[in-house]
Amino acid sequence: SITKERTEVILQGTSSLDPNDPAAVWEEFEFKCKPGDLRRRPCLISPYHYRLDWLMWFAAFQTYEQNEWIIHLAGKLLAQEEGTLSLLATNPFAGRDPP
Repeated sequence: SITKERTEVILQGTSSLDPNDPAAVWEEFEFKCKPGDLRRRPCLISPYHYRLDWLMWFAAFQTYEQNEWIIHLAGKLLAQEEGTLSLLATNPFAGRDPP
């Protein structure tokens, strides 16, 4: 069966020195095929999926404690690790200081 609603995990970062500041601007890391920007054309890849995008879909059904790899992914994004960033469609912090 297919659910009528879809929960998504969204990874964002900010350049603000105080992330709790209401004026902090949060920018989203876009994945190659995971739903995100509504103006972006959906991707079609069959019969395969981008593995990270697929794992993010299933992670939304559980807690981060059940998907500890998300913590490691966030750490690699904070460190701007090139190998990890290559798995994403966009890096909002490209050419700037890391979030």
